Amino acid sequence: MSAQVLPQRAKIVIIGGGVGGASVAYHLAQLGERDVLLLDRSDLTSGSTFHSAGLVGQLRADPTLTKMNMHSVDLYRKLEMTETPASWRECGSIKIASTVERMEEIRRQIGWSKTFGLDLSEIGVKEIAELFPLINTEGIIGGCYMATDGQVDPSQLTHALASGARRGGVKIFTNTRVLQISAKNNQINSILTDKGEIECEIVVNCGGMFAAEIGRMLGVRIPIIPMSHQYLITENFLPDNSPMLPSLRDPDNLIYFRQEVKGLLMGGYERNSKAWQTSHDSFDAIPADFNAKLLNPDWDRFEDIAINAANRVPIMGEIGVKNFINGPEGFTPDNEFCLGETSVGGFYVAAGFCAHGIAGAGGIGKVVAEWIVAGEPTMDLWHMDIKRFASAYESPKFTLERVTENYEAYYDIHYPGEERESARGENTSPIYNWHKANHAVFGEKAAWERVNYYHDQAASNLDESNRPNGWVGKNWHPAVALEHFAARNTAGLFDESSFAKIEVSGLISAQFLNSICANNVVRGIGRTIYTQALNSRGGIESDYTVTQVADDKFFIVTGTAFLNHDMGWLEKMCRQLGYNEIKIRDLSKDLACFGIWGPNARKILSKLT
Repeated sequence: MSAQVLPQRAKIVIIGGGVGGASVAYHLAQLGERDVLLLDRSDLTSGSTFHSAGLVGQLRADPTLTKMNMHSVDLYRKLEMTETPASWRECGSIKIASTVERMEEIRRQIGWSKTFGLDLSEIGVKEIAELFPLINTEGIIGGCYMATDGQVDPSQLTHALASGARRGGVKIFTNTRVLQISAKNNQINSILTDKGEIECEIVVNCGGMFAAEIGRMLGVRIPIIPMSHQYLITENFLPDNSPMLPSLRDPDNLIYFRQEVKGLLMGGYERNSKAWQTSHDSFDAIPADFNAKLLNPDWDRFEDIAINAANRVPIMGEIGVKNFINGPEGFTPDNEFCLGETSVGGFYVAAGFCAHGIAGAGGIGKVVAEWIVAGEPTMDLWHMDIKRFASAYESPKFTLERVTENYEAYYDIHYPGEERESARGENTSPIYNWHKANHAVFGEKAAWERVNYYHDQAASNLDESNRPNGWVGKNWHPAVALEHFAARNTAGLFDESSFAKIEVSGLISAQFLNSICANNVVRGIGRTIYTQALNSRGGIESDYTVTQVADDKFFIVTGTAFLNHDMGWLEKMCRQLGYNEIKIRDLSKDLACFGIWGPNARKILSKLT
């Protein structure tokens, strides 16, 4: 449709014609939105989609993501049977364990799967060999099998979704490059392309690995780094009449397999990962002509993956390689999607799919389309909401450090209380040095260093016989019990300086806050109320304490990770409800915050106040 004249106005403009953009367009059409344009700077799938591996697994640690992936499978079946075929193959999947810890994780996942009605079953070594006859079972303890997982051709899937979007009234323009995005009063109002300007109300950034570049047009930081992800495709060797193999994941060896025609596709997540660093200033700037292209093969970096693959599937060491793919794939700092409305009203993002975007694409399109139409999420999408990222991620270098660590930990077992080691020390309490001098062991949340416990002499002498067995005991420390009993029996002083602190001021600030909060915030100067901010459905959007500090000024304290979300919600409500004279300020780094709890808390404070 790129030969047609570009409209001068549209309600919604989607930037990016990969699987994410096509899915958002498809689902908007399903919801009755007809005034929608989808633009791509080159051809559909020409970013990362065309070189995706195409694996579709459903079960995830996050319940919302699992439901999204299940929607994807339902949609791909529907496309295959009643609309435009997407080459969906419901071949099943196997995950194997080579360690006791991995087998424990698999058994936990089997129990978790029942929550969603998924039939994930434990299988032994014999069953693994029957399902995947090419495998070398040495060192395998067991595994699990999901019959309803599968694989799909990413390009065919994208075109199938685009066809459905067109039937619903969406107009698609390829070879149309967006040059500028404009906003007025912090609300989207137009975009400029190389074929003309388009007035619009909503822009959806589905740019994939280009998403950060698109965000910069509005001064919005999208924390996505293109990482080099490699896999190979073997020559055909399977008999013509052989049944299709299930996909196979061997996370202890960092590798995955699936059948590709009559050969195998094999890839993995190496410990020596590499970002596609095209610019030392941003780490995510991509050449203007990089469309439908791949990176140069890096066999040296792939060597360990190839050795592991040949050990697990010995025929990999005997057959030829038909294609070696090294493609940039957009990754986020926590390996979760980047979805939702940004700090600019009407500017949405659906990107950062972290190599599992094909599995999630159907669900991504559904939740983002619903978000746009409803004006707020229809599911709990906090773990994927772009506002979960702290301001520290505005630094490309900070983002790169965390993306690199999490990419290399992609197949690791993630235990409760796990802490990341990269990108640390960004924000600290005013008494950080005191904590450190007193043997504090720090954790990190939203780029703030926070004390987990104190490993002092008393804690060192504690008996570890009470350490919980297995999963929950991995990152446990007896000092926590010591501190718990102290707070329960006397009192404990907690440094909560990392908490987000927001000032809301203006002559009608009380009226504004009462219009969005469940409780009356006017309690008298110096009084505090714990309350919730409600969305249009009466659901809880935020919860925080509100202190009235003057007739026209209020002080909000909310969770460490919720600054961007809660500031964004307050600003959005100001725009929507017409409270344009209200001022909202972030005071998080200006003020310390301490809390004292325990039966003696009032007694201690009575001597100070």
